[in-house]
Amino acid sequence: MKMMDKEQTFIESINKLKCTGVRITPQRKAVLEYLIDTEEHPTADDIFKALSHEHKNMSVATVYNNLKLFKDTGLITELSYGDSSSRFDFRTNPHYHIICTECGTITDFEYPALEEVEHLAGLLTGYEVHGHRLELYGRCPKCQNKKSDE
Repeated sequence: MKMMDKEQTFIESINKLKCTGVRITPQRKAVLEYLIDTEEHPTADDIFKALSHEHKNMSVATVYNNLKLFKDTGLITELSYGDSSSRFDFRTNPHYHIICTECGTITDFEYPALEEVEHLAGLLTGYEVHGHRLELYGRCPKCQNKKSDE
């Protein structure tokens, strides 16, 4: 996302929170800004580690509470993968993830044709389809290069 887009997204997100009556604290701003800026899909611990040195009174509970608030207001999506920690994604538009089986990196990609699958599945089964989730697994370019360097 370009810098101007990030600034606009931040302002719109803050306004959305204000409209729901949420108080905008420095910690809340920091967590939100971090999620908008990162291309990663961080865990709550990742966010805490990245921000706690600048925000001495921030706790892991503060991060979790803000993530729950952002999720409840539709600003972020929570990605759960079995027993591992949830990861959080600021992108809530339809997109998919490919996950590296070696390092755990999650990369976004779009493939609009998959949205047609929802419609077709509804027609074929009679279901009222509310959504779908697609995850692909493989080795990312960095891990592939590591193997060839050894």
